[in-house]
Formats: sequence, C-alpha cells, structure tokens
Amino acid sequence: MSAVTPSASSGLTPRAVLMLVLPPLLWAGNAVVGRAVAGLIPPVTFNLVRWTLAALILLPMAWQVLRPSSPLWAHWKRYAIIGLLGIGCYNMFQYMALKTSTPVNVTLVASSMPLWMMLIGRLFYDAPVTRHKLGGAVLSLAGVLFVLSRGEWANLLQLRLVIGDLYMVAATIAWSAYSWMLLHTREPASVRANWQAFVLAQVVFGLAWSGLFTGVEWAVQPELHVEWNALLIGSLAYVAIGPAVLAYAFWSRGVQLVGPTVAGFFVNLTPLFAALLSAMFLGDMPSWYHAVAFGLIVAGIVVSSRQRD
Repeated sequence: MSAVTPSASSGLTPRAVLMLVLPPLLWAGNAVVGRAVAGLIPPVTFNLVRWTLAALILLPMAWQVLRPSSPLWAHWKRYAIIGLLGIGCYNMFQYMALKTSTPVNVTLVASSMPLWMMLIGRLFYDAPVTRHKLGGAVLSLAGVLFVLSRGEWANLLQLRLVIGDLYMVAATIAWSAYSWMLLHTREPASVRANWQAFVLAQVVFGLAWSGLFTGVEWAVQPELHVEWNALLIGSLAYVAIGPAVLAYAFWSRGVQLVGPTVAGFFVNLTPLFAALLSAMFLGDMPSWYHAVAFGLIVAGIVVSSRQRD
C-alpha cells in the first residue's frame, strides 16, 4: 500500500469511494455487536481479544514486517502513536461507550467526526478550512440528525447524554488524529508494499496498548468476568475480520487517496447503514426519512470533496 502526500490526493474516484464506503458498513455492524455483548465481556478486554484475533489473521500474510531486521522498527515511535490512537483508544472508548449509551447516541456523537477532522487538520497540519468543507459538514450532519430524529426534529430533545457519550467524544477525537497521521506517515517501502503489512504494523503496537489498558481494567475491577457462549464467539469473529482487518485496510487506503477531512464525511454513512442492517436482520424496514438522510449525507460528501473554494 503506497502512501501519498496531501497534494497528491486523487479525489473521489470510484475506487476511493468504495474504499471509504465499506468501513462505515462494517462499523455499523460493529456498534450493534458491541452493544449485544456488553454484558458478556468487559469492553476493554473485548477490544484486546478482538485485535489479538486480527493479529493472528494477519500474521501468516505479513509476518516479515515484524522481523528484527524489518525497517519498521526505525519508525516505532510513530507507529506506537498510531497504534495507541487507532487500535488502543478508539475501539476501547467505543466499547466503553456502548456499556452505558445506546447505539443511537453513540452514532450521534460520532457524527461530529468531520468537524474534529477539520479542527485537528487546521491546528496541527495547517490544513485550510474551506467553505465547501464547512458546507459539506453542515449537510452531512443534518442528514445524520434527520435519520436519528426519524424525520421529527423534536425527537432529538428526547436524547439524554450519559458517561458513555463522553467516551465516544474521546473515541471520535482519537480517530480523527489517527486519520491525519495516516496521511502524513512515511512508512518503509516493505510496510506499504501490501495492506496486510500496513495494518499489522499498526495492530502490533496497538496490542501493546490494549494489553496495558486491559490490565488496568481488571486491576480496578477484579470482579469482572467473561461469559463465553455462541453469541460472544460469533461476535468476536465478526469484529476481528470485518470492522478490524478489512475496514482498517480500506480506511487506510481511502484516507491516503482523498485526505482525512473528506474521508471523515463518509463516517456519517454509519447510522444509515445501521438502519439498513436493522431492516435486513430485524425486519425494521427503512422509512422515507432514510432516503432524505441519505441524500443529505451524499450531498455533504460531494460538496466537501470539491477542490476549489
């Protein structure tokens, strides 16, 4: 997987769109699964087991990147930070959020992603905030709010914030910073040669952080336990293969193609995909407001991706 600089961004090509649409689809399922197993396994432990399985999946395909002679280790500090933000913090905070918050609230908080992308880009990478990006943020956020309100804005007043929502704010900030670092990373050629190596390089450092956080979780709450059953095992298989390995590979490449600010708008497709998944698996058919929301979100993506202000 080759890295590109911000000036080399190739725009919203069909390939870039595909790379950025698939992760929200997989992450919509991740939020549902995370809520379903919240009572079966501690959230930080769930994150550790998930990424351990993901590492085992990637290891046979990219083990060379971890050899002592690998040029990856010359960049270990950078990858330690990337692993902390994208593997250790984002998923941990999301699963912690789902312990006390609903998927609806979590999705609503995560819809602030484009704004955090623009803020971090402006503060730390001197990225300009254009009228198109601001307009796209407004349209995309309006689409998310519309689907969450079911077409009635008064429904938003019934939402109640809990500690889980604050965890999701932290997760969203961590993911925004992680995405910007993906764009500016200068990984060795052997790491960017294939997506398996690139993701494994992130995971191996993220696992160290996840292991540390899990140790703290059990030390603070020694009464914790894990209830192994078919639901938990199936959920772990899904989150390890889909939202972890595949989604991270697609997202990494998509961010490098269009930049983190434009990519951030695609995250707002997650609640729409969640509605579609509910229709498929729970029989909850989409309504008219889903079509309106989809139009607003897509309009936000298109507007934000315009190259000139």
